[in-house]
Amino acid sequence: MSLKLYHNPNCSKSRQGKKILEDNNIEFETKLYMKEPISYSEITKIVNLFPENPMLLIRTKEKLFKELKIDTQTLNDKKEIIKLIQKYPKLMERPLLNSENFTIIGRPPENFKLILN
Repeated sequence: MSLKLYHNPNCSKSRQGKKILEDNNIEFETKLYMKEPISYSEITKIVNLFPENPMLLIRTKEKLFKELKIDTQTLNDKKEIIKLIQKYPKLMERPLLNSENFTIIGRPPENFKLILN
């Protein structure tokens, strides 16, 4: 199974999630999404493989989100969420763990332990 961690090293939860993976000898690729642009197809994969409401992938408490005055009703549309993340990667929830089968939000970081079973 190929895993990709969408990681922001400035975020304590992201660092904790990465450590859980490392401590359990889970192989993964790290994507520093604040420095490396996320492609439209990558974001689409993240959103489509997320089993819950895709609005949870957006950091609605982020200052930028409030400044943009985003209508939360638009966040019911996957395409709008994809466009929003592509334009403002800072608004993407972090950390995220993605594979060919799933997307997991690492909040709390212990959510990553779900793949250990």
